[in-house]
Amino acid sequence: MEYYELHPDNPQMRYINKAIEVLKDGGVIIYPTDTVYGFGCDIYNKEALERIYNIKNEPFSKLYSFIIHDFKDIANYAKVSDFAYKHMRKLLPGPYTFVLPAAKEVPKKLWTKRKQVGIRIPDHQIALMLARELGHPIVSTSVTNRKGENLFDPLEIRTVFNAQVDLMLASGHLEGKPSSIVDLSGEEVEIIREGAGDLSVFMA
Repeated sequence: MEYYELHPDNPQMRYINKAIEVLKDGGVIIYPTDTVYGFGCDIYNKEALERIYNIKNEPFSKLYSFIIHDFKDIANYAKVSDFAYKHMRKLLPGPYTFVLPAAKEVPKKLWTKRKQVGIRIPDHQIALMLARELGHPIVSTSVTNRKGENLFDPLEIRTVFNAQVDLMLASGHLEGKPSSIVDLSGEEVEIIREGAGDLSVFMA
């Protein structure tokens, strides 16, 4: 595994570019978000996505998030109702994953049977820069151990996954909770997971 330490607010562009090269070559990376460290790969690379499922020992049916760099880009991958837009506009970027109906742009090779997608716009420069420089979303899921527990220490993560991942961008010890998952695919709000972020706005 290639390993680089980045400043969280002013990431070194040369390391971002190295990660982009790995993603474009079908590799798997680990990178920081505004909540926890995540595994990431190119949305259009099925083999890389399968590697992440195998690393996490999870079924291919499990929904992973799309990291998107800009609110305007969401419509390319998800259908956003006025109801969903009203809520999302107030909270993004931030520590939330919003479940929405999938748009036609979603790669059919990867998501043939999938009618929903999880959309993330993290409030973290490194994650946003990766999605922006790649030019399309990164498939992402949190870094966990075999017990399903989140790992926050970059040195521990490096040790555990050194032989399974191609590159890691480290940015210090993260102590956050995973993102809150909010389903806005229907006409009512459904809280799927209470994690980071204020959810009181949905309970008013």
